[in-house]
Amino acid sequence: MPQMGVSVAEGTVVEWKKRVGDWIEADETVVEISTDKVETEVPSPASGRVSEILVEVGSTVDVGVVLARIDTAAVPGEAHRDESAVGGRLSAGDEHPPPISPVVRRIAAEHHVDLDQVKGTGRRGRVTKKDVLAYLENGHEKPAEATLHIESPYREEQAQPTADSRQPTGTPLSPMRKQIAEHMRRSLQTAAHCTTIVEADMSRVEEARGRMSYLPFVARAAIAALREFPMLNATLEGDRLTVHEEVHLGIAVSLGEEGLIVPVVHNAHELSHEGLAARIKDLASRARSKELKPEEVQGGTFTITNPGAFGALLATPIINQPQVAILDLEAVVKRPVVVGGDSIAIRPMTYLCMSWDHRALDGALAAQFLTSVRRQIEEWNG
Repeated sequence: MPQMGVSVAEGTVVEWKKRVGDWIEADETVVEISTDKVETEVPSPASGRVSEILVEVGSTVDVGVVLARIDTAAVPGEAHRDESAVGGRLSAGDEHPPPISPVVRRIAAEHHVDLDQVKGTGRRGRVTKKDVLAYLENGHEKPAEATLHIESPYREEQAQPTADSRQPTGTPLSPMRKQIAEHMRRSLQTAAHCTTIVEADMSRVEEARGRMSYLPFVARAAIAALREFPMLNATLEGDRLTVHEEVHLGIAVSLGEEGLIVPVVHNAHELSHEGLAARIKDLASRARSKELKPEEVQGGTFTITNPGAFGALLATPIINQPQVAILDLEAVVKRPVVVGGDSIAIRPMTYLCMSWDHRALDGALAAQFLTSVRRQIEEWNG
């Protein structure tokens, strides 16, 4: 099961495109899988004959579990199918019902919903999160089962809350939250986190942005600074530091209570701020509708997070491993600042906060990089 984002812990096999005995070419789709965020087709890593399918359709397994085996030493020829093998192609009349994602099962359990009563609008009638929520909005939530004996003639009285009953009850973390927690904890234990902050005047960007958000302008400024200071466009794995030529820019996208994901704008250095705006909007939209492909959440070399969109002023973000830095864009707020000597003016200001790994970088380089980002912003000329 491939890894498809830092907060994805498991996936469900939706459909096998090949059976045991079938020949498959490298990069040809072998299986379709679904997670809480992505529903996608997985390509074969090599050419060969499918020798074994280990996970049945409808099964949910952890990331890293082997799904199937391919005999790469086989010779192309007539396929010898094992009709008893699990997995084959599904049709509307097959015995396997469309699989249901873990998040849908969790919502249904929390609200006592019988999923057999919910009409699915997904592929092959699959019940999606949207279907369950619509079902609940129509007043179909069932009350919790009574605790009295079925033959009791008495009605259970509404108990008055006691000191003990008013205590909050614990809720287990979802698999997604557990994965985020593990990733963040591991990052803190691995990297020597430091944070450097500069303040930037957004007046020139404010004049140029129109209805566009600040993010693509800051992203373009950060990319320019990364070309000037490439040591920050790097990954550190063990004692091996790799400085990357291409800028593959990760953009943290909030999924609300479901967690977060970091889709990647590959070759972001080739895009203008308009191009970045379009790519970021597209990735964020497909992230929230769970339509990202696995490669779209892999290979980032530098990440930007944007809590300022929700009103935050300062933050110390956790580095997205194995990268060496993460830039945090905070809220743009009008503040009185000193300009032109001793004059005071009202300007749209923001704080650019960057957490960086002291194993790979030093404070002087971090400050130089942020100063370059600020210069790009304050001298913006489109």
